[in-house]
Amino acid sequence: MPRTVHCGITQAATPFDPSWPVDKIREAAIAVHEPLIEEAGRRGVQILGLQEIFNGPYFCPSQDPHWYDIAEPVPGPTTERMATFARKYQMAMVVPVYEREQAGVYYNTAAVYDADGSYLGKYRKNHIPHTSGFWEKYFFKPGNLGYPVFRTRYGVVGVYICYDRHFPEGARLLGLNGAEIVFNPSATVAGLSQYLWKLEQPAHAVANGYFMCCNNRVGTEAPWNIGRFYGSSYVVNPRGELLAIGSEDRDELVSAECDLDQIEQVRRVWQFYRDRRPETYGPMMELVP
Repeated sequence: MPRTVHCGITQAATPFDPSWPVDKIREAAIAVHEPLIEEAGRRGVQILGLQEIFNGPYFCPSQDPHWYDIAEPVPGPTTERMATFARKYQMAMVVPVYEREQAGVYYNTAAVYDADGSYLGKYRKNHIPHTSGFWEKYFFKPGNLGYPVFRTRYGVVGVYICYDRHFPEGARLLGLNGAEIVFNPSATVAGLSQYLWKLEQPAHAVANGYFMCCNNRVGTEAPWNIGRFYGSSYVVNPRGELLAIGSEDRDELVSAECDLDQIEQVRRVWQFYRDRRPETYGPMMELVP
């Protein structure tokens, strides 16, 4: 029996005024996404991924400590609020938020919920950049949960967040751990890495024989104005073919039917897992200056 899963991802601009209190900013961001989530439910999306830190702006261009206030536990108020949509529409969800584990310890995290609203677990972004415009290590501790996968009603889901996408090692481990669909929520602006957007994730999908659902914000965010978030969210299959792609400038839901049987078909042709030589990869584990 064919295993076809309708996968969806959101892309949206975050409306806010920096003078607003954090609670108002959070509510404004969630309010933008709720109609997209409702649309996904009506259209029969079975697994939905929201964008990176969907319930707020991408605040990492600053080093303003008041943004710590937007963090919350995971599971917590925002993720459990999203669980109500999961239950309502029988739709598994990947919910990326800013996580506060304890005083002074924060992560860039995605919670995963099954189609009955039950919490399956979370992924914490492992690779954290720290450079002008991307002061992420000021806000995020590197992930400490490895590369887990989550067995939803519809398929096995993995998560890889934004800057993670530049590293093939974690993408490979998600596949070895059994991921069939990897969600890659991002916040990336036009410029240096835009040409990589349609190269890296299809390459991960091909190298590992799985589907990827990759989403990005749209618009600009004052007061930082680090550039234009260019959307272009897409779903890509194990052959590297784009099944659906979003615009560069509109809030929208991007979705596609993913035939999970294609994973086995592709892996029978391209035996990358069979032909791995892990015994030769030891130097990859060595720390270099």
